Amino acid sequence: MSCEELQDYYELYAMGVAGEPEKSEIREHLNRECEVCMAGMKRARAIAAILGGTASGATPSPKLRRRILASVGFEQRHFGWAPFLAAATALSLCAAVYFGGRERDFAEMATRLRDQLGRQNVELTRLNEAFVILNGPDTRAVSFGTSQPQPPKGRVFVNPSQGVLLIASNLPPAPSGKVYEMWVIPKGGKPARAGEFQSQSDGTAMHIHRGPVDVGATGAVAVTLENEGGADVPTMPILAVASLQ
Repeated sequence: MSCEELQDYYELYAMGVAGEPEKSEIREHLNRECEVCMAGMKRARAIAAILGGTASGATPSPKLRRRILASVGFEQRHFGWAPFLAAATALSLCAAVYFGGRERDFAEMATRLRDQLGRQNVELTRLNEAFVILNGPDTRAVSFGTSQPQPPKGRVFVNPSQGVLLIASNLPPAPSGKVYEMWVIPKGGKPARAGEFQSQSDGTAMHIHRGPVDVGATGAVAVTLENEGGADVPTMPILAVASLQ
């Protein structure tokens, strides 16, 4: 049998109630270290381990319930032995309740994993963009806050083709309803919005403004605290300023 044909029986095998020939087929696949079946059984055993903590009261589909009942011989063998029938019925009900809640648990787990993966992909993209700016041969770096006894402090990296990278420390998390905003200030010109950001709980922050920058015409890069959504012009006071002049 193929891995696709066996995938519906992984959980039954993990619970020790898989019938033949599926039981022997799964064992054969595992003995030859079939990657698909080994991965499927790993998930199935993890699910079986938390059987007692899954949701109760769910109603399985008729197809799934027939498969569970068949796995203990309830539908194929109509024995008249009351003890065996009672045990088979109890096992069937337990498995039916478990598998009924399993679909919802899988959906919730998949949602959490997708969200986590999405956040990791976003962070990885940001780090790659930061490395490009940091390693650029024409990147200019300036510090800010070094002469101040209090935060914030950090560095600004300006690359003419990639954009501006801000790395800060000692920048407290913005109050509720507020957001930090970065500004690129031309020499003798009006500040241009360069995006909003938030700092981490430890006071660190990294923000990237992507796109070409006229380094020669840029006088400074600054940070202010604005209302959520940002502002068209910076408010005072300026919390940090890195001069490129």
